[in-house]
Amino acid sequence: MLDSKSLTVFSAAWPAILMLCLCATWCAARGQAAAAWAPAKGPLFTQWAKDVSPEKALPEYPRPQMVRKDWRNLNGLWDFAVTAKDDAQPAQFQGKILVPYPIESALSGIMRQVSEKERLWYRRTFDVPAAWEGQRILLHFGAIDWESLVTVNGKNVGEHKGGYDAFSLDVTDALKTGGPQELVVSVWDPTNSGSQPRGKQVHKPGGIMYTPTTGIWQTVWLEPVPETHIRRLVMTPDVDAKCLRLVVEVAGPTEGRGIKPTGGPVDALRVEATAYDGTQQVGTAASGAGDRFRLPLADLKLWSPESPHLYDLKVELKIQSTGKTIDAVTGYFGMRKIEIAKDDKGINRIMLNGKFVMQVGFLDQGFWPDGIYTAPTDEALKYDIEMTRKLGMNLARKHVKVEPERWYYWADKRGLLVWQDMPAGDNETGEARKQFGVELEAMVRTHRNHPSIIMWVVFNEGWGQHDTERLAARVKEMDPSRLVNNASGWTDKACGDVHDVHSYPNPKCPPAEEKRAAVLGEFGGLGLAVEGHMWKKEHWGYKGMADAEELTRTYEKLLQKVYELKDKPGLCAAVYTQTTDCEVECNGLMTYDRLVKGDLARIAAANQGDFSKVPPPPVTKTVVPTSEETGLEWRYTTDKPAGEWMKAAFDDSAWQKGPGGFGTKGTPGAVARTEWKTADIWLRREFDLPDAKFTSLQFRVHHDEDVEIYVNGVLACKLKGFQGEYEERPLTPEGKAALKPGKNLIAVHCLQTKGGQYVDVGLVDVVPAQAK
Repeated sequence: MLDSKSLTVFSAAWPAILMLCLCATWCAARGQAAAAWAPAKGPLFTQWAKDVSPEKALPEYPRPQMVRKDWRNLNGLWDFAVTAKDDAQPAQFQGKILVPYPIESALSGIMRQVSEKERLWYRRTFDVPAAWEGQRILLHFGAIDWESLVTVNGKNVGEHKGGYDAFSLDVTDALKTGGPQELVVSVWDPTNSGSQPRGKQVHKPGGIMYTPTTGIWQTVWLEPVPETHIRRLVMTPDVDAKCLRLVVEVAGPTEGRGIKPTGGPVDALRVEATAYDGTQQVGTAASGAGDRFRLPLADLKLWSPESPHLYDLKVELKIQSTGKTIDAVTGYFGMRKIEIAKDDKGINRIMLNGKFVMQVGFLDQGFWPDGIYTAPTDEALKYDIEMTRKLGMNLARKHVKVEPERWYYWADKRGLLVWQDMPAGDNETGEARKQFGVELEAMVRTHRNHPSIIMWVVFNEGWGQHDTERLAARVKEMDPSRLVNNASGWTDKACGDVHDVHSYPNPKCPPAEEKRAAVLGEFGGLGLAVEGHMWKKEHWGYKGMADAEELTRTYEKLLQKVYELKDKPGLCAAVYTQTTDCEVECNGLMTYDRLVKGDLARIAAANQGDFSKVPPPPVTKTVVPTSEETGLEWRYTTDKPAGEWMKAAFDDSAWQKGPGGFGTKGTPGAVARTEWKTADIWLRREFDLPDAKFTSLQFRVHHDEDVEIYVNGVLACKLKGFQGEYEERPLTPEGKAALKPGKNLIAVHCLQTKGGQYVDVGLVDVVPAQAK
């Protein structure tokens, strides 16, 4: 972990170091394919970008819970073109794109947006290995955003709507005998011009909304299967019964009812499942295809964040009469139980394996500066999960995005609890609401085997919210083994398993209920932009931090409050905003390119409820009082003043007089003595500064929203956004230099756009505890 000084030095050098590494790697790429691709000139890259090439574009097996040994990865360079939405397939393509990185990303090699009036085309050829002859060939897409049409050798093999769910197409009948096969994919994606589920993707990114993803953004791959084969596994741990409840769905001409051996009658199918703990067989069971059956386990080992034990699984599809295996897959599962139950004080708690585990974790957006929706490499994907655990957290709320299977695989392996959001859409029409339901069910169906996922979140903050009670009940019907959160923050409909509130920056807890548990779905948002690790010069946070030390210290205070709420009234989980910075949003505990900002050891201890590492707070001595206790007189105006209003020579005699603070009653943390309801206010006040030695002069300020503070005509502090309480904020070096013993002038301009409003300013000396 870097200290503040090292962080500053490293931050300045990091862009040059990374670019040298990237250039060296890209220049060393070999072959014609590599010569056709280079990353676009993006604003920021991660350390893993150097490991990306046409030969190494997410080469890992993409479906870890249902593995077959034969497969072929189709990631790499494809032809691409962008046309008008209704144009036919172009005769000539425009260049090369690196799949599966979105066209908007630097790693695609293109980095351009595609509008709702355009269509994105992909084309490549592939060969089918001779060893696959006689089998059905499945073409798998991890995800395409949003509406896609797929052709092979000019034949339509399938269409799909949905930006987050995997789908498979049987392309066997479209294949030619020998020679290369042509695969073409066309994609239309309206982004936020449509009503479809899309999460935080917008055409004009800014604030909490980010760059969109269009087209292929997860792995594309081929797989040979028998004509009758295993289509899907449905695995449900039953800890009380010490077994895995299993359904093996079968696809084929007979739809799982049997196969017809040559010259014989229809024969029944049988599935056999075997569980392993390492190399030791610990359970076996058999049943008919499509049946729900029990796989008993000896010496049950439970999955938890402290011990994320996983069992290996082998499933075979056999002919009943002969015992011949016609298909087999391998995978894994974890045994754990999640429920709501009362503790010994009668408080509803989220119980994991019969015990209350306080959940503390990140709001995880899942965006990358170089890959946008797609992590550069599997190591990068794993890194976010491992850093979450190293930071002392046991939870991630995957926020309005669904990840590739391998993200959940690493969560399973590293013991990370996951709340899985449904990506938000506008859902304005009946058709859009129907599509939302289709994609919601696809999310549950696709990812329900992962032990890490313990909760489904149907809506976030009312975004596109509709039919809440019905949809929450539908998710619970599909998967009764997990918790359901009907709406995270603001728009609770009193259904589901938890009551979820949001609060920025300080944590709070919803009131106790008879049947549901209390959770804090979002809080925090401590903003710190780190030079050299920013997407743009522009940045914002819910509550600005001066440096890594202030970030760490303030984070510790927030977590102390979280753990107080755990004990009374009974908070069960707290989700901090957020894992990393995202574009101009700098609320992450890591930068957008994944550098930890604060003190890792202290943050990790706080997340686990250990505050022994928290240093004594500094002593704050008032130099120029605020109006918290007594309303101090200011000159003020709400009409824009002419001239240099912030300088001592300015004549403010025509301005009104009034006691601070200025604002509207009800604004959080405000002591409003003079009402201010317009968009702008300008303030001036003289004060006497003692001729004394100060340790660290800082403003004590409460602002809602943007504020500029001048000392003797010099800009000494500029803060964006709002804060719900008085806080200390540093003066600029120029502002400090402008102070002088005797009479001084403080001048303030505050701009307000919506919600509550307030401004008040004073001056304090902040003395470290050890210097008392």
